[in-house]
Amino acid sequence: MSALTGTTRLARLVLRRDRIRLAIWILGTPLLGYALAGSVAGIYPDQEARLGYATTSASSLVARAFNGPIHGTDLGAVVVAETYVTLALIVGLLSTFAVTRHTRQNEETGRAELLGANVVGRYAPLTAALLVIVVANALAAVLLAVALVGAGLPLAGSVAAAAAIGGVGVAFTAIAAVTAQLSVTSRGANALAAAIVGLSFVLRAAGDVLGEQSADGTRVRSAWPSWISPLGWGNQVRAFDGERWWVLALPIALLLAGVALAYALAERRDQGAGLIAPRRGPTTGAPRLLSPSGLAWRMQRGTLLGWAVGVAVLGFSMGIAGDEFNDMIDANPAAAEAINAMGGGADLIKAYLAAMLGLFALTIGAYVVQALLRVRGDEADGTLEAALATAVSRTRWLGTQVLAATLGAVALLLLAGVTTGLGYGIVTGDPLGQAVELGGAALLRLPALLVIAGVVTAIFGLLPRWSVVLSWTTLLVFLLLGQLGAVLELPQAALNVSPYTHVPAVPAADPAALPLVVLAAVAAALLAVGVAGFRHRDVPS
Repeated sequence: MSALTGTTRLARLVLRRDRIRLAIWILGTPLLGYALAGSVAGIYPDQEARLGYATTSASSLVARAFNGPIHGTDLGAVVVAETYVTLALIVGLLSTFAVTRHTRQNEETGRAELLGANVVGRYAPLTAALLVIVVANALAAVLLAVALVGAGLPLAGSVAAAAAIGGVGVAFTAIAAVTAQLSVTSRGANALAAAIVGLSFVLRAAGDVLGEQSADGTRVRSAWPSWISPLGWGNQVRAFDGERWWVLALPIALLLAGVALAYALAERRDQGAGLIAPRRGPTTGAPRLLSPSGLAWRMQRGTLLGWAVGVAVLGFSMGIAGDEFNDMIDANPAAAEAINAMGGGADLIKAYLAAMLGLFALTIGAYVVQALLRVRGDEADGTLEAALATAVSRTRWLGTQVLAATLGAVALLLLAGVTTGLGYGIVTGDPLGQAVELGGAALLRLPALLVIAGVVTAIFGLLPRWSVVLSWTTLLVFLLLGQLGAVLELPQAALNVSPYTHVPAVPAADPAALPLVVLAAVAAALLAVGVAGFRHRDVPS
């Protein structure tokens, strides 16, 4: 029997299990790319506006760190500078999570052992997962190229930009194949892969910050750290600026090397084990673990800490960037209109700060979804059944999970506002005052996050098998409508679907109590529906 026996059938199984996720991934990536490209084209419609953007971005260290290098004044170059990092991070994380789900998670839940009882080769499960995910990245890249061409961008540059983003997905597919061999748990494998994604972002940012600005001030040539980052490779393709096609060979080379290493590591471990030995815990558990709240905190604290570090760094950086915002506005009035549309105020600096807080609220919505979907994971792996066999009621258990996610969201919102205020206050001379003001403004976004928590809880209570797909899809819809809807000039009826639309854009606008009360009432109703559904449905063994 070959080590790859059964790969084709297992690939069909992967497609069967992930048919909805893959469809959203493959179709959602080009749709998001098309929407972002259209938005950027509206903000920078002429050569003068793009020249102002290019010179400002090339001279701004903050812009280089978060958006990457700019490669000229063509519309395509501006689109890539504004969208590449967002799309690349999404594709990279989707790829790593998908690999882990069909390799390490299968071993953790016992599915791999069940499949191994049939005629299945040693490498077949890993190979099947890699084949499907690489093909998914390729299809998403092809459709993204079509979407960019449809947005009015040149063909060659569109293909190069789409291939660069697809290459990021392929590169992190290889990395996840290795991390799945190292950790004994799927959460550990995902954490390792996500940490490498974060390190890649840092290396790319360092390379772009240390890069050299061209003589005309419209281009940046990255330094060497970008070349050791899979996220940096996509920028080095230089889409829409004399494309360097050979750079696309780097993610392919990493894929081949990663697969070979993953195969070698798989030979050195037993099924269900990892090469990194799990750390031994204490002989007796802490008394607080006997309560649902103590257990929820124990399970969430690592994730919350990781989010807190990222939010603090980004918040402080965005606050400092507020000082450079005036230069960008002077160079491009169209960008001022876009920020005003997102921030909702006549004072452009306050509109910028409001827009940044809105972006943080959208991002922290992902934390709420991630934290609450843990309940679905506990149900799927049998942990929930064991917990409910004790003196804990269903209502108390689910309520504790919702409370833990909500408190985490409160902490992250407050941290985002305070760090943004500190960064902006340092450059304006009032760090304490700005931290207090923006911290309070950030907390006003909480009712929107409560609605997200209510949606996830309702889906879990009524449609548990679809909870993962529907929850993330709902958040994506809210993101597109709440943040890009105003820029894309969508109808108000569509914008009203997102809870973020109804949150007052403080500090650019005056706070209003009625929308917040309505959002809180909607959230309470959704939470009640979710709890009622959970109480009256079966919990599978």
